[in-house]
Formats: sequence, C-alpha cells, structure tokens
Amino acid sequence: MRVSLLFPHTPLDADEIRPFADLVRLRDAHRLWMGTSPQGGPLPALAYLAGAGYRIPVGTSVQLTPLCHPFQAAADARALSLLTGRPVVAGFGAGTPEVVAHLLGHRYDRPASAVRDYIAEVRRHLEGADDLFPKVDHPRVELAAGVLRPGMARAAAGVADAAVTWMTPPDYLREAIVPALDGGAVRPPRLVAVVHAAVRRPGRDARALAFEAAQGHLSAGQYVDMLNRAGLRVSAADPWEGAGRLVDAGVFLYGSASEVAEGLKSYAAAGVDDVVVNPAGVTVTENVRSGAEDAAEILAEFKDER
Repeated sequence: MRVSLLFPHTPLDADEIRPFADLVRLRDAHRLWMGTSPQGGPLPALAYLAGAGYRIPVGTSVQLTPLCHPFQAAADARALSLLTGRPVVAGFGAGTPEVVAHLLGHRYDRPASAVRDYIAEVRRHLEGADDLFPKVDHPRVELAAGVLRPGMARAAAGVADAAVTWMTPPDYLREAIVPALDGGAVRPPRLVAVVHAAVRRPGRDARALAFEAAQGHLSAGQYVDMLNRAGLRVSAADPWEGAGRLVDAGVFLYGSASEVAEGLKSYAAAGVDDVVVNPAGVTVTENVRSGAEDAAEILAEFKDER
C-alpha cells in the first residue's frame, strides 16, 4: 500500500499548499491529491506548484464531469503531466444530482453510465483519436472514477485505471466495492481510498473535527446511502450525529499518529492500493499548517515501509 496526501480545499493563497507539496517532494508521501470545491478546481494550484519547482506526482479527486468538456479535461490532464514531468491521475465524478441539474439543466438519468462514457471520451482524446488533439510525448495520464457504490464500481471497471473512494469504511470496500471492480474486468482498476484523519491533541474533539470535515458529505444523499449500506445508520438530516458515527466506526481516524497509521493499514487489508490521508478536520478548525503537521506525523509512521 502506498500512502499519499490530500490538500483538502482550494487554496486562497498559493503558498498554503507548499507544506503539503514538501511532504511529497521529500518522498514522505507518494502523491499529492486535490479535489474540486466551490472556489474552483485543482489545476491552477497544481500548475503553480510545478512552476515553483515542485515536480511531484499529483492527482485530482475528483473533477466534476458537468464542469468541463472531455476534450478540455484530456488537454488539461496532459498539460499537467508535461508541467510536472511526472505521471498524473485525473479523477472524475458526476457530483450530486442537484449540482448536475443546476449546471446542465437536468439530472443524469444514469450517473454511473454518464461518468463511464465521459472517461471513455477523455481516453479517446488522450490516445489521439481526435485530429484537434495533436500527439505529444508526455508522462502517463491515468484516468480515475470517483466510486461510492457497486454500480459505479462496475461502470469504472471497464474504462478507468483507478477507482477513488471517499469516506468509505474498509469492510465496505472489501465486501462491496472490490468484488464489483474485479467482476469481469480484464485489468481491474486499482483502488484509492481518501481517509479523514487527525492526530489526538489537547483541546481537540474528534466529533467536532469530523463534523467540520464531512458535514457536507453527511448531508448528501449518495454518501448517506453508501454509509447506510456499510451499516453506519446515518441520516442526512443530522450530520452531527453522523460525524459521531464516523468516529465510532473508525471512518474518521483519530488517535496518536501510530494509532491512525494502524487504522490506515486496515485499508490495505481491504484491498486498497493507495490510501490518501485527508486532514480536512484540522485544516478547517485550525489552519493549514496544523493539518500539515498532523500529516507529517502520520506519514512518519510508514518510514520503515517506504
């Protein structure tokens, strides 16, 4: 299992992201991941890092398909691989039905099929099937799908290099997602799990950290459905209660750095190839520097395994 790191929001100051990028440049973490937020997507910040001399592996988890034409998504991913000089993982997901309807004027009839077809089209452009997309040698671009439930996992198995999960319990991954990824695929996508984590320190409250990190997801239907399938019994109407259940179930990992590391290792046992440490609870409640300090302590627990 490789251990990577997520910068958990769109930086409003470009230098905010440097402590996270340093952990990857020093090879304490395998890859730096960023997602999409209402403030914007990850590409400007990752391009800034490349221009600042950070030639590190990066990944996007996940960009929303309604926001960008597949041709542009392919061009952006290839440009990022050229700027960094390293392989890039470009992840895509549909977003919530409400976001899709707001952006497109209608919901996807079948979100899993929509993401599958989108990724297939991005791959077609990357492979030079379009005369508008000139062939250029570049480091590999892997395409990933955001996966929460077995239906999306089955759709991803046919087109994606990786499946990226978010806030998913390890037992659920082993019992529901891994079999769906493996079923019928010649080369199943490798499994990436983004995992909320924080180091126990005086004055911190695990439930409050989990709530600040995940309240939006705990109010979203597809995440609530996934967690209920996993046996956590959460309700979109009560994200505070849901935050407590994340802590109790070890989905939000909280404890000493070594205890958090042991929790992350349970994902490897579930079939995860790359676990991504997400210190969002601390960056939201305290600051980015504190989140980077937590990440550094957790990553140090894996130093003998690198």
